[in-house]
Amino acid sequence: MGKDYYKILGVARGASDDEIKKAYRKLALKYHPDKNQTSGAEEKFKEIGEAYDVLSDSKKKQVYDQYGEEGLKGGMGGGSSGAGGMPNFGNGQGYSYSYHGDPRATFSQFFGGSNPFASFFSASPGGMGGGLGGTEGMDIDIEELIGGIGNRGGAQFGRPNSFNYGSGPGPSKQARVQDKTIEKEVPVSLEEIAKGAEKKMKISRRIQHDDGRVTNEEKVLKITIKPGWKAGTKVTFNQEGDKVPGKIPADIAFIIRDKPHPIFSRDGANLKYTYKIPLREALCGTLVQVPTLEGKKVGLNCGGEVIKPTTSKRLQGYGLPFPKEPHRRGDLIVNFEVLFPDQLSNSSKQTLYDALS
Repeated sequence: MGKDYYKILGVARGASDDEIKKAYRKLALKYHPDKNQTSGAEEKFKEIGEAYDVLSDSKKKQVYDQYGEEGLKGGMGGGSSGAGGMPNFGNGQGYSYSYHGDPRATFSQFFGGSNPFASFFSASPGGMGGGLGGTEGMDIDIEELIGGIGNRGGAQFGRPNSFNYGSGPGPSKQARVQDKTIEKEVPVSLEEIAKGAEKKMKISRRIQHDDGRVTNEEKVLKITIKPGWKAGTKVTFNQEGDKVPGKIPADIAFIIRDKPHPIFSRDGANLKYTYKIPLREALCGTLVQVPTLEGKKVGLNCGGEVIKPTTSKRLQGYGLPFPKEPHRRGDLIVNFEVLFPDQLSNSSKQTLYDALS
């Protein structure tokens, strides 16, 4: 029955020229004697070369498809086309083919060199070899090319992805690098933290097109702030940075920061408030009206005790929502700053002296 060249290359009958080239490229690199020294590899390399030599030539391929290996190599005799005879290609003779027997020559014609490993890693201004002629516009699998070299005492290599070695502007299959995340701080008031809010952030990014044009694009990004969010919470929008060919656009991250409040400060889910109390009220007692974040005031009875600078009171449930339990709220902590008079009259001093003694 003769050799099945399609089976040798692992392609189906009717395969396109590109599919045949791709199959040969992969198998030739895999079984090249300079790389593969296992038993039978050299014979396999020769079979692959012969199969490609036939199937890559339209005239040889036509005869082989009709008459198989025996007809291709003249086993069915000559004659003119018609009545089942061999085709005549204009020289009055039947077609006869014999493989030249040198798979390295086939390899050299395809890759531009008989030793792909020397030509690929030879020095060149670009850092890659100038070999691999005939592969323009093709994706070369470096792992197929160099896998196994380290087992024969050569340099050890990693497992890179495929790269494009064509001279055209086609995209590389090398993993693209993403630009560093762009971070922007967003000041948020305590009132917004208490109720939740939506912030609209307008961004402008540069877009570099494949044809060299550069345009600017404006876009509005919406940040939904949930009740109780802590300062430092980060909201990230993926790949909204500048678009440059060959790179992954940077992510844009918005970081929530507490906007300074004129009355309150924040401690987690608690709010802190400092009440300035005169010395007389601190000593004699008073009813303190404490403001809340919602705008109303809550009375705090301090009539039965002496208020010291270290005294603090707690109003439960008047703080900020807990991020994971927004129905629960922290406390409003009231600290006191005792206001001392700048000076006292002699009579006041005597009265205080007698009272405090």
